Amino acid sequence: MSSWKETDKALERTFTFADFKEAFAFMARVAFEAEAMGHHPEWTNVYNKVTVRLSTHDAGGKVTDKDRELAAAIDRVAGA
Repeated sequence: MSSWKETDKALERTFTFADFKEAFAFMARVAFEAEAMGHHPEWTNVYNKVTVRLSTHDAGGKVTDKDRELAAAIDRVAGA
């Protein structure tokens, strides 16, 4: 998880893709993983970039194992 940075009580990472379609497809694949885990990211998408921010709101908005597990799943989706 070396590309993830822990800032402001969250894990954050920006992924860059060739174009908007690839970025959106990535988000769709991550959505299925997140739903299966019952843990959902805060994210933004601008053209070919997707920034993901993970924290556990039930734990007071801090980083927990749920965030680390979802980050690892997101990395697998991204092929990182």
